[in-house]
Amino acid sequence: MKIYVIGGGAAGMLAAISAKETNPDAEVHLLEKNDKLGKKIFITGKGRGNMTNAQSIEDFFKSYVTNPRFLYSALYDFTNQDLIDMLEQNGCRTKTERGDRVFPVSDHAYSITDALKHYLKKLQVEIHYKTEVKRLVIQNEKVRGVETSHGRYPADRIIVCTGGLAYPSTGSTGDGYRFAKDAGMNVTETYPSLVCLNVHEPDIFKLKGLSLRNISIDITDEDGKSYYRDFGELDFIQEGLRGPVIISASAIITRFLNASDHSKRKILTVHIDLKPALPDSQLDERILRDFQEFRNKELRNAFSNLLPSQLIPVFVDRLAKRGVDINKKVTEVDKNSRKQILNLIRNFDFTLSGTGSFKEAIVTQGGVSVKDISPKTMESKKISGLYFAGEVLDVDGYTGGFNMQMAFSTGHLAGYSAATIRQ
Repeated sequence: MKIYVIGGGAAGMLAAISAKETNPDAEVHLLEKNDKLGKKIFITGKGRGNMTNAQSIEDFFKSYVTNPRFLYSALYDFTNQDLIDMLEQNGCRTKTERGDRVFPVSDHAYSITDALKHYLKKLQVEIHYKTEVKRLVIQNEKVRGVETSHGRYPADRIIVCTGGLAYPSTGSTGDGYRFAKDAGMNVTETYPSLVCLNVHEPDIFKLKGLSLRNISIDITDEDGKSYYRDFGELDFIQEGLRGPVIISASAIITRFLNASDHSKRKILTVHIDLKPALPDSQLDERILRDFQEFRNKELRNAFSNLLPSQLIPVFVDRLAKRGVDINKKVTEVDKNSRKQILNLIRNFDFTLSGTGSFKEAIVTQGGVSVKDISPKTMESKKISGLYFAGEVLDVDGYTGGFNMQMAFSTGHLAGYSAATIRQ
């Protein structure tokens, strides 16, 4: 049996490993168009390699945004603990940090790749570097071979693990979607996910480099419907917003900002509550205390205890646009103006204009339709012997190791299924 795995990332390496473990007599070939394996693994966890999450598998499903039920068999077939055991046994010691994120003890993502390469070599998987697959050879709805930059090779099974469109510099350029379409399979619209959000308001430029901690966000549409709420950290960048709460929010709203069908797009606003820990009554008391301290100053100069210095000029300008006289003495500020101040603290808003591109996105949302894939085997329902695994699938999740685990687990299941001798 000849098994060809296309793509040497997380899913591809596990697919090749699993196939060879399952059927040692099979000829397993791993085709990678780069000159090294796991290029995207190198940038996970900011280069430290957030390989998975340590929470129970039962809790994983709530961390997937798209098609979580599709992953049931894959995640239970190869769990986070199975992954950790495999890496530990091949020289990559692991540790668990905040948020149950799992990293190599070395704090270097290449430790993950080194361990997997060690195991691939031990299993005698044949690795072909700088080998780009041009097309799949399919006849009578069955896999027959692959056509590569180095020639055409017969194959009994093909596992497509080419990734999505995120970080194209790592080699993820959408090849798998083309293979799927050529095979008559459906591919859902793709969007950049886990990415920064761009905004319309020009005063965002004055806030570049500012980080806010312990804020909350609420993203709503024109009718006030809420799409995402969160509490945590937020960063201002050149043309928009980034940081943990924003990255997670993008997974929910990217389809509303990037849909090719403009009728499906929505006008969304992110409402930032600068002081979510304080109820209105306590916040008002806090403002009054500050006013007492700054009673001899103008209102524009009365916020240094309440807000970061970089934020104050923008905050004051926005107050002025609401009709508040910022040149008044603090002692002259009336109750209505104070209410406007409190409201602006609660709703320091920005209108979303879009998201960052695939070059900046951590993962791709959308991909090969799971309706065309068996969740129990990862095999195409339309082409015998053709399997898909990893980010190429229409499955994605939040940060924290969940997307990596999805890639490892679906790759493992695809490899096992492809190598199993059919009766």
